[in-house]
Amino acid sequence: MHDHEDKTPKGVINRVILMGNANVGKSVIFGLLTGKYVTVSNYPGTTVEVTHGNVRIDGATYHLMDTPGTNSLIPLSEDERVTRDILIDEPFNSIIQVADAKNMKRTLMLAVQAAECGKPMVLVLNMQDEARERGIDTDNRELASTLGIEVIQAIAPQKKGMGQIRSALASPRKPTLEVAYPQWIEKAVGDIAGKLPDSSVSRRALALMILAGAPGMRDWLKARLSDDIIAGIEDVCDNAQKHFDRPLAEVINVARLAVVERLMAKVVSRSAPGGGRALQAIGRYSTHPFWGLPILAAVLYAVWFFVGYIGADVLVGFLEESIFGEYLNPMAERLAAGIPVPFIRDLLVGPYGVVTMALTYAVAIILPITVTFFIAFGILEDSGYLPRLAVMSNRIFAMMGLNGKAVLPMVLGLGCVTMATMTTRILETRRERIITTFLLALAVPCSAQLGVTMGLLSAVSYRVTVIWLMSVVGTLLLGGWLASKVVAGERPALFIELPPVRVPRMMNVFKKTMGRVEWYLREAVPLFVVGTLILFSLDRFGMLGWIRAAFAPVVVGFLGLPEAAADALIMGFLRRDYGAAGFFTMFKNGLLTPAQVTVSLVTVTLFVPCLASFLMMVKERGMKSAALMLAIVMPYAILAGGVVRFTIEMFGISF
Repeated sequence: MHDHEDKTPKGVINRVILMGNANVGKSVIFGLLTGKYVTVSNYPGTTVEVTHGNVRIDGATYHLMDTPGTNSLIPLSEDERVTRDILIDEPFNSIIQVADAKNMKRTLMLAVQAAECGKPMVLVLNMQDEARERGIDTDNRELASTLGIEVIQAIAPQKKGMGQIRSALASPRKPTLEVAYPQWIEKAVGDIAGKLPDSSVSRRALALMILAGAPGMRDWLKARLSDDIIAGIEDVCDNAQKHFDRPLAEVINVARLAVVERLMAKVVSRSAPGGGRALQAIGRYSTHPFWGLPILAAVLYAVWFFVGYIGADVLVGFLEESIFGEYLNPMAERLAAGIPVPFIRDLLVGPYGVVTMALTYAVAIILPITVTFFIAFGILEDSGYLPRLAVMSNRIFAMMGLNGKAVLPMVLGLGCVTMATMTTRILETRRERIITTFLLALAVPCSAQLGVTMGLLSAVSYRVTVIWLMSVVGTLLLGGWLASKVVAGERPALFIELPPVRVPRMMNVFKKTMGRVEWYLREAVPLFVVGTLILFSLDRFGMLGWIRAAFAPVVVGFLGLPEAAADALIMGFLRRDYGAAGFFTMFKNGLLTPAQVTVSLVTVTLFVPCLASFLMMVKERGMKSAALMLAIVMPYAILAGGVVRFTIEMFGISF
């Protein structure tokens, strides 16, 4: 565990924790309350980002901390553990729980646990419009009376309820709801609470976490109590367990669920859902075992067409060739020509220049792909199809130790692996994020590389396409299966709510897209500059030539390719399509046979990700994990290429 210093700005009188389940509009409400004056940082010892911001109300300043989405204070993922750790470690005055008004059972299960923390709190029932569309109505007055706190109905994108939330921040109330647990649980809670140190939450809440076996609590105790006291707490837990034939966590959860069910019966009513018949039919058929498949194929094709063709082909072609190629880069080169120092001139506009490579790559090539993907993602999100996409692809990804949510980074990878690596953050567990990042690096070609590859495949026999496709898909499935056996952790089951299908609100999509593009510019663009500076340094010190010479024996002796193919593989590390383009040029010049084309395409597709993707892997997964993935991917790609070569020769496959 970590000791956290109080980073509250001077003059702040209240610290407020913003918490809630995932995808309930919590970050939207945070943004509306705090505006643009926020800071984002990784929580100590984790890769999970936490956002801070200030709110001014009637001359007083409130410091808000936006925590990761969580379903329980008994954490099952790194995100949930960070939220739990913030509650028990960080000093704070009150809680705002943002909730999905469509899913009151999940909302109240978390609210019960938050109430046990003993802090003043406010419950915000967001997405009221969607709840009404589904015929769900909550008696918020009765709910407020039962919980003993203020309950606010909100529609965040329309800014409804924001005034009430700001008012409630100034005078939140302590919850009066209490869960009555079985006798032996209550006795154990009392015994443990008497041994615990002070914390940001009540000792009762801490005792319940300890009894439920919440991950990380033993480390928390070891940092604060003597071994004798910890041993006494463990004896209390063991004695309590003797009175039940089920784990204590299950006993505690059942008691909470009984309270939630009684609350649901009192405050939630249902009527016929709203929405047009056509949208309801689409919602039904989109998860149908048969009809859902063509709908899934159509949606994935539409996303690929919009991102892979409109974004990666049309817009990238316009920006890279017309804007940067004809105007910006020539202008930069003319301006740099007046610089008397060749070193600085090359640093800016040389083959590995900050302007001619880094900014061209980041703005002309990746930005259009990023914008189009975020628009497509926003439409899927706002239409209600996103969870259905995860459901329909779940069975396929289960073979790779993942669940259906991994489909989105994979689809994005066909546009840009760099951005896809960044969006693995949407996955719930560290295990899923590691496996998906590995598969993206190993076997998912980006649109730029895929376009050149398709052009080369169209010029040779269909047998080349078949072998290439079998090699890539087989690698994806095999790599996922092996990674799922090696990476520790369980494959998370797909628990996902299916909202009603609706027509997307384009203003919502626009706002989300702009926020995500700002995130891209802040997070990713610096990586392209760093990568370019590394390549510039390698070229200046002659190390690129040394790397080329080191690769030549493997390329010629094992892969059976001309020595010049080493240049194409190295260029593939700079930019994936450069590698494929190098082989395309060699084929057009008569330097490659169809058999060698097959070997070269399999190798370059499975070869290391581009430099920007690798740097993003370092940023997201850490240097150790990124280096290990690279150490696996590179030899595997060469091995796969060699296997293809020897298979073609052994069986005498003709093209």
